[in-house]
Formats: sequence, C-alpha cells, structure tokens
Amino acid sequence: MIRIFLNGLAASAGAGLTYLYNVVPHLSALPDVRTTLAVQPNLRQNFAHFSNVDVLCPLGVSDAGRRFIFEQWKLPDLIRKSDADVLISAGNFALRNSPVPQILLSGNSLYTSADFYRDLRARGEYVMLLDNLVKGALAKKSLQWADQTVAPSQAFADELRRWTGKEVDAIYHGFDHKAFFGGAPLSAPVQEKLDETKDCLRLLFVSHYNYYRNFETLLRALPLIQKLMPEKKVKLFLTCKLEPGANPGSYDGSPAGEMVRDLGIRESVVELGAIPYGSLHHLYRACDLYVTAAYAETFAHPLVEALASGLPVVASDLPVHREVCGDAARYFPRFSAEALSETVAAVLGSEMRSKLTSAGKDRVNHFSWFKHVGSLLQIVRELCEDAQARYARYGRIPSENRVNYYARS
Repeated sequence: MIRIFLNGLAASAGAGLTYLYNVVPHLSALPDVRTTLAVQPNLRQNFAHFSNVDVLCPLGVSDAGRRFIFEQWKLPDLIRKSDADVLISAGNFALRNSPVPQILLSGNSLYTSADFYRDLRARGEYVMLLDNLVKGALAKKSLQWADQTVAPSQAFADELRRWTGKEVDAIYHGFDHKAFFGGAPLSAPVQEKLDETKDCLRLLFVSHYNYYRNFETLLRALPLIQKLMPEKKVKLFLTCKLEPGANPGSYDGSPAGEMVRDLGIRESVVELGAIPYGSLHHLYRACDLYVTAAYAETFAHPLVEALASGLPVVASDLPVHREVCGDAARYFPRFSAEALSETVAAVLGSEMRSKLTSAGKDRVNHFSWFKHVGSLLQIVRELCEDAQARYARYGRIPSENRVNYYARS
C-alpha cells in the first residue's frame, strides 16, 4: 500500500480544480493507493465520497499568505499523522521541510514570463508586480526544496530547467471524454443567447478574465475579422464578465470592458460569465471556432476541450500551444490583432476548417488522465524505493528527523 498526501489547498479555480477533479477519482480507483487530500472547506463535498481518500479541510487558509505559512509550519504535522510515504504539492510551492519525499507540480508560467512583467508595468500594476516577484522567488526556491518537479508540458519543463538549472519531468495533463461530455445542459439564459445568434459566426474563448490571456489583442481583432468576413455577423463568446469584481483574483476587467465600448463592438461580444464544467461541452459544440491570444501558458486545457469538441483552433504562437495542438491548429504572433484576424478568416473561409477538425480529434488521444496518474505514480514508487534503500543503508530514521536526514544524504 502506497500512502500519498496530496496538497490541493491552492486549488480554487481554473486549472487547479480541473486537475483535482480528474486526478482524485483515478487515485481513488487504485486498491493499492491511499490518498490524504488537503483542500479548502468549500470543496469537501466534491471529494468526500471517494473511497481510499481521506479529506482534510483546514480553516482560515484561503488567502495565499496564510496558506503559505500554514503549509510551511503546520502541514508537516498533518503529513506525519497521515503516515504518508510521499507528498505531492499541487500548488507551485513546495514545503521547505517535508517529512517525506516530495513531488512538486509546477504549473504557473507567470513567474518566468517576461511578457507578464512588461504587461504589469504597462498597466501600472506595481503591487501585483511585486507580489509576482516575491512568489516567483518562492516558486524558484521550491524547485530546490522538492525531490522531483513535474510540469504539464515539455515546453514548460524546459523553461523551468533554464530558469533554475534543475531537471524537470514533463507529464501531460489528461482529458476524460466521459467526464467532459456527460454533464448537464446549459442554463436557460446561456442557451437563449446561443439561440439568438444561430445565424452568426460564433467564436469562443474559455477563460476567466486575467491579463496573461491577452483579451485585448483578441478584442482588437474582432472588428478586423468582421471586415474580412462581412457575409455574417461575428460574435465572440466569453466565459467571464469584463467588469470589476467579477473574476477570480485581483485582475481588473473594466479596462477591457471600456475597450469593447471604444471599439464599438458591444453587440459582438457576448459575456456569458462562468459556465459549469459539466456544461461546457454544449458551448464548445455550439460555436464555429476556438481562439486564444494568450501570451503565457503551461498546458491550456481549453485547447484540448475544443479539439475534442470538433472545433478548429486558432492560437497564439507559443511553444506550449504548438506542443498541445500540433497540426490541429493555426498560429499567429501573440500580440498581432491583424495576424489573428487573417488567420481566423483563412480557417473559416476554406477547407482548412474540416482538416483541423479531423486532426484535432486525433490529437486529443495524446492526453489521458489515466496515463498521467500512471506516470505520476511511477515517480512516487521510485521515490519510495530510493527512500527505502537509504533507510536500509543508514538505518530507520524517525519521521521528525527525516528532513535533516534527506539534507545530509
């Protein structure tokens, strides 16, 4: 029996939750694995029903500062009490003094993105800039603290290696057809908005508002796309609201909302707000093309979801996007609204659309949560075997002394 402690306290939205929702069921199904999962209290009901999974929900650690302090000083005791063999830290930060071997899951490209730092300076977001610098320094240290670091793509693994000099494993995140396509229908208001635009060209971008997803380039491209494709009205569907306080984190969507007004594209931008994960596949399949202008990514789950849904994809030319989509997408320079609009028009106005759709359905087969968990467990077993070999060599080390033991050996 392998005992894993999975620290998911940092998961609150987006990729973090997607990861836990897909990985925990696979861990639960393994008879020789027992998992202790630490998550925020509001998530307990999502995981409490799984067999072989013990759920811990510490109180008062929802903000990043308190969570980091709790993880560094209090979490090691919980790990010892769980009798875990290995810790998996799923929130970009590792424990400095882990009582057991530790795998760090690193999935935040903002700490290494020069574009993000330039963007924050241009927006005058100096508090966020300082916050990112501090967190980036801790994230860099974390790669030194962890026994092994895992990234969700080879491109990001290479970026982390250049940043820290440490070797990083790449294990693709997965995709579960049954889980993704088996959910509830869209809400009546969302379905109504889709029905009202059935004669339009519908572009889709799935993301809450943030800066690194580069909404502004996408918005600037929209009137250009309309000029290139005048035969139909073009609509851009967003799964967020471009207004203050409507998105996770401290990103201010109001300037993007003002851009929509200034460009005169209010009628072309449809702000749906957040869509439940189980209903997303209906939205993908109702649209004609998926588009993203993001300038920083580590994996980009919506790209895989779009490919699986039969949507052609137009994406900014990032190494991660090319790695995930391959020949199933077309690419443009990430800050060029003109190139974006031309690429969209080229895809939708030719037989390229059907070729991309076909290639996308084949490409999705590269991504499997079952394979992801299997590869992750292989690292877990290797760390356990290495620890056992060292115990055999040096003698059994009490858990409270393992930190110093690992440091010496």
